[in-house]
Amino acid sequence: MDWKDIRGNWVIIPPKPIGIIHFLGGAFVATAPHLTYRWLLEQLAAKGYVVIATPFVNTLDHSAIAQSVLINFERTLERLQDTGQLRKLYLPIYGVGHSMGCKLHLLIGSLFKVERAGNILISFNNYTAKEAIPLVEQLNSTLAIEFTPTPLETNQLVEERYRIRRNLLIKFSNDNLDQSAVLTKILQNRFPEMVTTQTLAGNHTTPLGQEIKWQAGNSFTPLDALGQWFKQEVYRDLNQLRKIILLWLNPLAPT
Repeated sequence: MDWKDIRGNWVIIPPKPIGIIHFLGGAFVATAPHLTYRWLLEQLAAKGYVVIATPFVNTLDHSAIAQSVLINFERTLERLQDTGQLRKLYLPIYGVGHSMGCKLHLLIGSLFKVERAGNILISFNNYTAKEAIPLVEQLNSTLAIEFTPTPLETNQLVEERYRIRRNLLIKFSNDNLDQSAVLTKILQNRFPEMVTTQTLAGNHTTPLGQEIKWQAGNSFTPLDALGQWFKQEVYRDLNQLRKIILLWLNPLAPT
């Protein structure tokens, strides 16, 4: 896939776009989303979705990060349209986030007036700073170090002000970092019958997986068998994630 760096965002533009995806990754892998989430994002682009992946550096002020990534996304979208790389036609915009990226999309949808056809929230994470950053425990306990907004404030914001009606929440069966349960209840109360939930095989890092190209030698050895098995296991979870996302985006399109 032909990734382009456009105003600080990593972008893929398919030949005949049918929608736009604004992607935000997890806290410690979000600085290079075109690399860390490459397989998944390229699969979405292959089905006709413009992918705009916004890098960010995690700080304690998550509201400021949300505002910054939204501004960067909108500037890049404007540049694509002004330069003719993307026609000025209506294309539905979807937010897709993983882990902390989910929280940022929730804040964007709560604090700012944005139009979204829906959000896909994968492995939602809303921990306190102490839980999320081990170093905090080693600092002076008298310091009040916490994310802004706090986890509780985030939940309250979503409950009272979140505007994106259609949402897909994805969690993995072996993910002890996922906090989708509370969010699911909040969104279902706010938008009854507009929230879809899916539990898939995998773990918190499944969206980061890459397709493994295992080339067997002239003779098929036990190592080759192990390599092929590992490839199938990794690809199975990734492919299931891909199918669920594409089905939700467009239920009538082949996946």
